[in-house]
Amino acid sequence: MTEASGSGRRRNPYYQGPVSDHFDGLRFFNPEGVEPGGLLDLLRWLFGGGRVRWPDPVVSAFPPAKPDRHVFGDRLRVTMVGHASMLIQIEGLNILTDPVWSERASPFTFAGPKRVVPPGIRFEDLPPIDLVLVSHNHYDHLDLATLKRLQEAHAPHIVTPLGNDAIIRRVIPRATISTMDWGDHLAVNAKVRIDAEPCHHWSARGMGDRSMALWAAFVIATPAGKIYHVGDTGFHGGVNYEAAREKHGGFRLAILPFGAYEPRWFMKGQHQNPQEAVRGMTLCNAAYVAGHHFATFQLTDEGIDAPVRALDAALKAQGVEPDRFRPLRAGEVFDVPVVPIA
Repeated sequence: MTEASGSGRRRNPYYQGPVSDHFDGLRFFNPEGVEPGGLLDLLRWLFGGGRVRWPDPVVSAFPPAKPDRHVFGDRLRVTMVGHASMLIQIEGLNILTDPVWSERASPFTFAGPKRVVPPGIRFEDLPPIDLVLVSHNHYDHLDLATLKRLQEAHAPHIVTPLGNDAIIRRVIPRATISTMDWGDHLAVNAKVRIDAEPCHHWSARGMGDRSMALWAAFVIATPAGKIYHVGDTGFHGGVNYEAAREKHGGFRLAILPFGAYEPRWFMKGQHQNPQEAVRGMTLCNAAYVAGHHFATFQLTDEGIDAPVRALDAALKAQGVEPDRFRPLRAGEVFDVPVVPIA
């Protein structure tokens, strides 16, 4: 870690900016939130047993999708690539969320969590990509190899929270990148706007940069409805969901994580479980949900199908129709029904 000249203080290598209610001058944080566990907690988890072995490889029930070039009118189509990577098509725009086409969610090509199911869209079958939303810098969400391929093939506009641009520009210096703080908004064109909103998570690419780049959720506002994309979050008492509803009025679609949550003593602050995801759906007033963060990379202890079984139980317990919360498999296409615009 570098030092600030003459001050003896550590310096953030990604972002320098004013202190705020979620940035202390060095690190970002969740106001009144739960910090991720430290090294001893990590070792306790890793050597504590309890991990259910996943099958490898896995065959998706859906063949690789071949998306239309564009979607117009009141149509909203979401196609699952895998994990948190999805193609959103709305208002003539093609938007990728947290794109990862690499074989591992890892800083290494030879070790780390390995993809068990191929991407639900072959890279060469992608339509022209206009926007890429990168929610934070963990390797299962910010994949530099994929971003470099996208730059070479599509040169998309990348939108990401504060500090992540520095990481991306090290590999893609010519990328078009917009950075956003919580509460910022960005006009994509005359019809489409993106807002960056709080979520309860953290960031790191290595051992010495914990929480030095921001994490965020995104709201995509269009004439065809609003989309609330959350890449990763702890439930945090539902406060961020309630705030999103109060600010935006509700959503045609929420894209919510519901996997990677065991063991709870270690994951609860940063990763919501299926029961919490369903509560989040109702708190933010989402008509439909595209569920993600399961059955692609084994990051945590639960079995590969455990999130879907727990989601089914949570939907029944909370009285939510199962077709409103869709756990999307690789290659699955979800044409989101039209709902009254909030």
